[in-house]
Amino acid sequence: MDTKRIARQFAEQIVEHRNRLAGKVEDAQRAHAALAAAHALLVEHRDGHRTAAGTATEHWSGKSADGFDTRAHRVTRSLGATSSAASDGAAVVARTAAALDGGHTAVVRLLDEYTTRASAALDAGLAVTGTGQRAAIIKAVGEVADLVRSYTGESAKQFRSVKEQMADSAKQLKSLERAVEHDGYVDPKAKRAGTAAASTKQAERKKDSGKPDRAKPKDDDDKKSGGTSKASSERVHDVLKYARSQLGYHEGAGNQNKYGPAAAWCSSFATWVWRKAGVKIPLLPFTGDVYKWGQEHGLSYGKGDLREARPGDVLLFGTGPQSPATSTHIAIVEKVEGNTVTTIEGNSGDQVARRTHTLSTATFYGGVHPR
Repeated sequence: MDTKRIARQFAEQIVEHRNRLAGKVEDAQRAHAALAAAHALLVEHRDGHRTAAGTATEHWSGKSADGFDTRAHRVTRSLGATSSAASDGAAVVARTAAALDGGHTAVVRLLDEYTTRASAALDAGLAVTGTGQRAAIIKAVGEVADLVRSYTGESAKQFRSVKEQMADSAKQLKSLERAVEHDGYVDPKAKRAGTAAASTKQAERKKDSGKPDRAKPKDDDDKKSGGTSKASSERVHDVLKYARSQLGYHEGAGNQNKYGPAAAWCSSFATWVWRKAGVKIPLLPFTGDVYKWGQEHGLSYGKGDLREARPGDVLLFGTGPQSPATSTHIAIVEKVEGNTVTTIEGNSGDQVARRTHTLSTATFYGGVHPR
């Protein structure tokens, strides 16, 4: 009997904390790298602009030269303010990434420690034979319940601490955004308002002239059903390309894998592939979170609509997204032929493998289209 597996089933909340933290660490690290790169580029532009403006006015005098010099200094100050905000933002995100990584590491340690102790308690209870076995097992289950309460409480503290850090970081980033918007040079909100006003006036002029507006072609976002846009076709091609490239990959000891945390990694694999293909989804180690993400973005479909499944989608195994006990596995759809679906799956026999299933509500509770 796999007592470690049984122990983990009692610790759903701790597992959820671990998975939710793991999905955000990589995103924070990417954001930090982007802000640091933006800062370096803005500093380069500011210095280049200052040099070029100085060269232009070196042998130029008069009222127009003074006006140009004033505007040039204003642009230089604006670039400086924005580069400074990018640098400060990178520092804020770096602290958040460190908090996320530290919180995730702490929760992983708690989960491993709980699993070891709970498994030992269950093993001890099962080792008793004869008339005392029932009482020993009941005692072991009670010990596991106590461990769950204790370790879940510690895990929740870590999770709350990270959430508080993220909320504080969000406030700091919002403050930096306001500083850039009102830096005395460009106010994006005012610019948008001005653009909207200009559009309204243009529309009124057209109305007065009696000339109807020319119909604009619908963009891809308007194509909610029917047909597949070029962009979505390319996305599907990339999803399948990256998924197929991983066929044969085998996990290391203790569920160690390159896609996410050392745990059941089918969902980490699926979201890793989607992210590589350009889908804007976090790394989500829990399968149910993928379905919930799809619901939030209008991309999920339930067991009554499994006929919507198409290449590039993910299909969810089980009965619902509520917990690891109800949402048990995830697979990327490679091909659909009638009632048969061919998939590429992570953590299938401890590896990335191609499988075939009947497209049935007995197996799947729903699916999600890639964005």
